[in-house]
Amino acid sequence: MIDMPSSKDILIAPSLLSADFACLGEEVRKLEAGRADWLHFDVMDGRFVPNLSVGVPVLKSLRRVTALPIDVHLMIVEPDSLLGAFAKAGADTLTVQVEACTHLHRTLQNIHALGCRAGVSLNPHTPVDCLDYVGDLVDFVLVMTVNPGFGGQSYIDACTKKIAEIRRRMPDVCIEVDGGIKADTVERASAAGANIFVSGSGVFSQPDYGAAIKELRRLAAQARRVP
Repeated sequence: MIDMPSSKDILIAPSLLSADFACLGEEVRKLEAGRADWLHFDVMDGRFVPNLSVGVPVLKSLRRVTALPIDVHLMIVEPDSLLGAFAKAGADTLTVQVEACTHLHRTLQNIHALGCRAGVSLNPHTPVDCLDYVGDLVDFVLVMTVNPGFGGQSYIDACTKKIAEIRRRMPDVCIEVDGGIKADTVERASAAGANIFVSGSGVFSQPDYGAAIKELRRLAAQARRVP
């Protein structure tokens, strides 16, 4: 099981959904050279979200070519049925959508039993009080700042106050944020309390992945110093 950062540490997790899958191994090597902290791996089933992405075989192949933590986000219905397969394929974290979990407490217990870190993701409309009774099982909270299903969407600014509310309620938890995170939005999320930043086009649309990662990290750190 990977060590979790503190809530004060800043991590950049490029979203592989925006990578060139024709040369995914090379893309990952560029991210490693660019000092990415985690690799964010989005799984979509065409049911929970209106899109399909990648699954267990791709994760298994990816695990063979990198030692970076792989942060698996399950945007799928009935995630419990696939937790074991993704853990076996090499996931370091398993994040489930609270909206897809009938028995969230049990699901988080199962993730820990598989040796993975457990994340809970909230869609933009989902209130934060759903976390009140599972806080002791949550390693990090993922705040979706777009409606999940597609990359390249614009940051929903109303979600910034949700980040701040989670930080107020759970001062020591890591808060991951995903959706529209680029150079012009990362400071807002960081100032509100996020510390793990998923970025797709904010990294992959740039000619130098390392420079893009460095700039996102700098801007996030800078926002933390704002009173």
